[in-house]
Amino acid sequence: MSREGEIPMKRNICIRPARHEDAATIAQVVAMAISDEATLRNYCGEEYLDVLGEIARHENTQYGWPNALIAEVDGVVAGAVIGYDGAKLASLRKGTLGIVSRMVGRTPAIEDETQAGEYYLDSIGVFPNFRAMGVGRALIEALYEKAFAEGHDRVGLIVDCDNTNAGNLYSALGFEYIGAKPFFGHMMWNLQKQREH
Repeated sequence: MSREGEIPMKRNICIRPARHEDAATIAQVVAMAISDEATLRNYCGEEYLDVLGEIARHENTQYGWPNALIAEVDGVVAGAVIGYDGAKLASLRKGTLGIVSRMVGRTPAIEDETQAGEYYLDSIGVFPNFRAMGVGRALIEALYEKAFAEGHDRVGLIVDCDNTNAGNLYSALGFEYIGAKPFFGHMMWNLQKQREH
């Protein structure tokens, strides 16, 4: 909120492809998206940000930097979104779990959250100082536009049934509820957005 006499600044939001050096940002965003400390530790051990960062530095993983888009606000990194072809889940997860196994000493069992026939929005996060500026919306739009430009007909995601704010944002962007499924011990809404022909 601006003080009397001040003119609010218009923020310049830029979305760009991630680079190898964005691995730490991607790791933070994935941790924000999972959000549950116990789940993060169970999946990636006590040093989960280090493990997620290593996963993000590799190309053949779910959270690998080639699968991410980075948001910048006035030139400062503000958040990211990670997405990929659901048909590639098994091969991407193999790379992901290989790193987890090497670094943590165990391989967690994880339910499949996507499948062939959809481009999957895996994780999204906006850093606290940049929330309520339209960054999340810009990231989601950039991801589904990228997916549609690459020839995919559907973009899918899951969102915690208790996260009504996120659910409302996805609905406003044209995502429709197609069901529910358990993931990481929570019930999740499954949503999809269809490409317009």
